[in-house]
Amino acid sequence: MRGITPAPPGRGTGLLARYRGTGADLPWQDPRRSHPGVAMEGYFWRVSDVASGRALIALVGVNQGPDGPWATVGLATSDGFLRTAALPGAEAAPHGLGARGGRAGDGWAIEGTAHRLTVDLGPDARVDLRLEPHHPWPRTLGGSSVFHVVPRLNQYWHPWLLGGRATGTVVVGEDAWTVDDAQVYGEKNWGHEGFPDAWWWGQAHGFAEPGACVAFAGGQVHATPLGMPLRTEVTALVRLPSGRVLRLGDPVVTPVDARVGDDTWRLRGVDRFTGWRVEVDATSPLQDAHVLPVPLPSQARNTPGALEHLAGTLEVRVARRGRQVWGGTSYLAGLEHGGLARAEAELARRGGRPEPYAPGRPLR
Repeated sequence: MRGITPAPPGRGTGLLARYRGTGADLPWQDPRRSHPGVAMEGYFWRVSDVASGRALIALVGVNQGPDGPWATVGLATSDGFLRTAALPGAEAAPHGLGARGGRAGDGWAIEGTAHRLTVDLGPDARVDLRLEPHHPWPRTLGGSSVFHVVPRLNQYWHPWLLGGRATGTVVVGEDAWTVDDAQVYGEKNWGHEGFPDAWWWGQAHGFAEPGACVAFAGGQVHATPLGMPLRTEVTALVRLPSGRVLRLGDPVVTPVDARVGDDTWRLRGVDRFTGWRVEVDATSPLQDAHVLPVPLPSQARNTPGALEHLAGTLEVRVARRGRQVWGGTSYLAGLEHGGLARAEAELARRGGRPEPYAPGRPLR
């Protein structure tokens, strides 16, 4: 796909390139660009098709293994379809947003940019979507805010697209699906040797107001800048129907309290300076979750890592100084509860089956 050109060897060896190689970004830099030097960069697209009542996700992880780059790839839908793999070959774009993984002859299993997404994981797992990015990330710092400037975190997070339009075709299993004017969200995450020990995440379109978006991500982020240990939890944001973006998550100024269970996500955030308050309550049955893999880059393999729901219920309420400004409900929310031990336990409970349970199928 045009637009993804790997950086030539030896280019970008200055101080700034070495700094970005730790995973960090300065203000006004573009965190969508690749960070040569980190173990993993994950790219994620989520499509909410309100007209059909379905959602899908596509992901590619560009991982640096002992024998060269390899990819974690995946495609899943809210209908219960799931296809994942660890494949040789992966590239990330040094300029703008772009990644591809799973080289197969002259093609790739997945290729994605800000304007196009294609997936070919077999004749029953194909996607070809044109993307129109209407609402890109508006801030000078990425989604992890001031933590973007801290080197060598084990995880950085950046929701680069808060809203756009997706049009094209999807084939999953025996179902051929035409996507017309669906909503699309995009993010990337990167860091050193995979994921935090535990994390949670959520994203929702599908509100009555199509310009609205909710996204949140949290977990234990570790680093030792200047030899001093750092441990924190992050982040929640809302794009209001008016276009205003609220970002909460600074532990002092805009703290967010998150309480996450097997099938519930509860967030309460406040901006102590401006008076904004955000409340999020979301639910989805544990049996509806996909068990998604996460990469172990240095071992060149995937491992079960996250419980991913694609059609949860999410309610959001936004107020300022006691007056409600907006509230909405989505029934196509993406909700995640991550952690290697948690995912492995759920996979074992299902007898090794990573897809959601079919209706009426008894749990063990």
